[in-house]
Amino acid sequence: MNTLHIAIIGSGGAAMAAALKAVERGARVTLIERGTLGGTCVNVGCVPSKIMIRAAHIAHLRRESPFDGGIAGTEPAIDRAKLLAQQQARVDELRQAKYESILADTSAISVLHGTARFKDARTLTVSLNEDDERELAFDHCLIATGASPVIPPIPGLAETPYWTSTEALASDAIPPRLAVIGSSVVAVELAQAFARLGSKVTVLARSTLFCREDRVIGEAITAAFRAEGIEVLEQTQASRIDHANSKFTLATQRGEFSVDRLLIATGRAPNTRELQLAAAGVAVDTQGAIVIDKAMRTGSPTIYAAGDCTDQPQFVYVAAAAGTRAAINMTGGEAALDLSAMPMVVFTDPQIATVGLSAAEARLQGIETDSRTLGLDNVPRALVNFDTRGFIKLVVEVGSGRLLGVQAVALDAGELIQTAALAIRNRMTVQELADQLFPYLTMVEGLKLCAQTFSKDIRHLSCCAG
Repeated sequence: MNTLHIAIIGSGGAAMAAALKAVERGARVTLIERGTLGGTCVNVGCVPSKIMIRAAHIAHLRRESPFDGGIAGTEPAIDRAKLLAQQQARVDELRQAKYESILADTSAISVLHGTARFKDARTLTVSLNEDDERELAFDHCLIATGASPVIPPIPGLAETPYWTSTEALASDAIPPRLAVIGSSVVAVELAQAFARLGSKVTVLARSTLFCREDRVIGEAITAAFRAEGIEVLEQTQASRIDHANSKFTLATQRGEFSVDRLLIATGRAPNTRELQLAAAGVAVDTQGAIVIDKAMRTGSPTIYAAGDCTDQPQFVYVAAAAGTRAAINMTGGEAALDLSAMPMVVFTDPQIATVGLSAAEARLQGIETDSRTLGLDNVPRALVNFDTRGFIKLVVEVGSGRLLGVQAVALDAGELIQTAALAIRNRMTVQELADQLFPYLTMVEGLKLCAQTFSKDIRHLSCCAG
């Protein structure tokens, strides 16, 4: 009867990590979910999107590749309905294996299907999906309610059958013409996937692609997209959107154009409005994100928060790490989340991957930096792939030579970035990175080669010089 009781609102990455860690540390947990167990990532986010992106990549390789002079490309026959069925089967399988079955087999976790709101800092009111209502007292509560797509206030948009990423990923057909409004991760990933599966795609970017990242990232991806026939309209906004006769008409400063489908991918906003956070003394920022410290504590001593509903970066691995640490802290431990070496990957082709500080971010912190950018025509793996699109950039601290950040646009950049993250975490200098052994003819060798450019001209080295 004296077992610590933790209530968790949500059932995604942060919620499940917290629930399992809390039980491991002796607590009992009540998990409250208003929709489908598993949250965004497994159901309508990371998993289905990466399956679709992979299918689109296979279609692209069959259609054309750097080896088409010796291996003829052919137009693939794409059956989107069958691809969708395969995609959904894997989603269902992972949700069952990683969420539903684990919850069913863990007796210390009870699941309530309903919508929670705070009565006070110790009590939730849960409107159950069976039209009943109950009050739930807790010792600690974790808010892990995730985020939902932001819909911009474009005149006419609300009256149209636009897509968010959820509807786009669930579509059983590939539209002949697709417009994508957005310029960051979801927008570019899905734009390229639909283009490779057969859509004529136009991307409308209010500024440029990835305008918040190092400028060279957006430039590299824009060039790659245009080379594939994806139209990227920079500095372009829709002033009005209409829908008639199964067509969308977008009015922009560049004129009007019509498409068959419209995808809105302009970011995600925290799911916090219905929680009545004020009743529990929990503060949010101007975007509605719950303000937390490095221990995932809110302004209320009994309430913690983790994941996309907070002001943390919106990545599921950040959410899960935050959930685990919140559970430790709610059960008497002491844990913090250090995001200084947080890797980020965008699953375009070529991929985008970053970790640590850009040169501009370092300057804002008063750090004097030096940097080098290595074109992939200097990386043997890229040369033998006949694919030298992109670059690797290293940012180091002047004086100490300590590695501060890495930005890369390259085939499989997501596979090399963790090496960079470990180097930053261990406070390695650029010379120490240059002195490491890297296997020849791997993309990650590009880190070593870029590090070597701080002290020598690598064009004058043999192909695998140490």
